[in-house]
Parts: sequence; structure tokens; C-alpha cells
Amino acid sequence: MRRKPVLYFKEDRRFLWGRCTVYKLFGLCTALVFLSLLWLQLSCSGEISSEDARRLAAQQRSPCPAESQASAGDDPAWGPHKLALIVPFRERFEELLVFVPFMHNFLNKKKIRHKIIIINQVDHYRFNRASLINVGHLESGNDTDYLAMHDVDLLPLNEALDYGFPTSGPFHVASPELHPLYHYKTYVGGILLLTKQHYLMCNGMSNRFWGWGREDDEFYRRLRKAELQLYRPSGITTGYKTFMHIHDPAWRKRDQKRVASQKQEQFKVDPAGGLSNLQYQVESRQELSVSGAPCTVINTKLECDQSQTPWCLLV
Repeated sequence: MRRKPVLYFKEDRRFLWGRCTVYKLFGLCTALVFLSLLWLQLSCSGEISSEDARRLAAQQRSPCPAESQASAGDDPAWGPHKLALIVPFRERFEELLVFVPFMHNFLNKKKIRHKIIIINQVDHYRFNRASLINVGHLESGNDTDYLAMHDVDLLPLNEALDYGFPTSGPFHVASPELHPLYHYKTYVGGILLLTKQHYLMCNGMSNRFWGWGREDDEFYRRLRKAELQLYRPSGITTGYKTFMHIHDPAWRKRDQKRVASQKQEQFKVDPAGGLSNLQYQVESRQELSVSGAPCTVINTKLECDQSQTPWCLLV
């Protein structure tokens, strides 16, 4: 589509193992259904060892090692550009099992060369989405020339959405007119595409935002400072049903605490921080497959200067 610019209980054994075969049959059927659903949830193209599983922080279900075959999302005939789909991540494994195959199939249908990169934060600091995206940019490899800053809980439902190379300038796929939650004009979160060159012009994102929120608002100011024209979708008629938001806030609450001076600092511009002062370690890198869809998981430990941002510590 054309783009438009914008600024418990004890068990009664007699009950379970008594003479009543109806209850036995019911219990057996229930168990079989449960095991079938679990198998479907975990089914994939290979196997993963328990050691590999522990390397992914606090996970409840594991993806599988990727096969050695070439990724179906990297067909040179689809054009010269290749997308690094960067997903800042921590502990949302149920969502990841949905996200990876969904996005792989979505981008394949659109013939977008791509690789999905999960930047998994495994340190003991608060979640830092912006720093993880910075890591994704640096670790994405020379075979990609543009990136998507992509939330793991946001799935595009309209195939008319453009994930192509943003030649003219940063392209905000999850625009305020389409995002199911955030509708203010300066919002640039959710899904944002930009070339690696444009990301460098902004010095990436600020590393000062520990906990949830505000990093996107600061990045909007960086886009303006770099004099980059922001574009958004046009001609999309599905409105707030354009995306599926699979995050369940009732049982997975976000860390939105504002600690001490963080309350004031969160609204300030970070004039120098970003790629230039990012500190991190890659603990491991794993090539995995989720229901046949390949992805790379980079287990990352961020570092925090507590004299500058004491609110990085979990409280």
C-alpha cells in the first residue's frame, strides 16, 4: 500500500480407581486430550536438549534446534534487501511460540527476505527494550540492511501492510490509527521499520529506560533531530482490527514502576546515549526452529551503570 508521511486438593483414590468405569473413562479421555494439545503446542522440526532449554531464561516450553537447511525466508530472487526482525524479549515463551511461525509465514507470503532475531535478556536487571533493540542492530549481521523493531505480542492481520525496505524514511507499521491500544500522534512503538543507516543516524535508542515504557517517545525525538521523515500506512481500512494483540495483562503484568529520580528522568531527552554507550555481553547464540520457522535467539546480559540509572535494579 502507498505510504503517507506523518509527523489444590487431596485425591480420593476410591473415586479415581473404584469400580465406576465411567469416571475412569472420563479421566482417561481428559488426559489424552491434554497430552494431544500439549504435543501440538510443542511440535516442531527437531529436538532440544535440557541444557539448551535452561539457557533460555525461565522458559516453560522450548522451541527446537533449527535444521541445517537454508531458510525459506532468504530467497535471493525476492530482491536485494533483507530484513532483520528484532524482537526484544524476556520470558514470554507462550507468545514466542505463536509469533515466530506467524511472522515467518506472513513475510514469506509477501516475499520479504528476512531473519527473526530474538534478543533474550538473561541478566537480573529490569527489562530494557531499547537496549535490546540496540543489541539486535549490532548482532544482526552484514547480510541484513534494514530492521524492524517488533513487539512479540503484536501480530499483523492485514496482508496489505508493508514490510518492505523503507527507502524514503522510517516506516511506522503499527501507526496510531491502527494499533489496538496506543493512539497518540507521536507514538512510534509496536512495529517500526528503518534502514540500518537511519538507525545509526539516531545513535540507536537510549539505554536509560529500564522497566516498561517511554523509550519510544524518546526515540521519536531522535527521529526528528536526525531530520528523518516518518511514514505510516495509508489505504488500510481494517482500523484497530489490523493487528492482534496477544499480551494478557491479567496474568502477565508489565514492570511499570517508576523508582526515585526515574519519575523525572523518564521525560528527558538522552542527548548522547545509545549505540555509543551500550554495554552488554552475548552469553550464547542459538539457531532454533519453532514449528518449522527458523529464528536466532541471542541470550544477552545487559550492563548497568548504577550511578547513572539506579532504577535498573529490580525492586
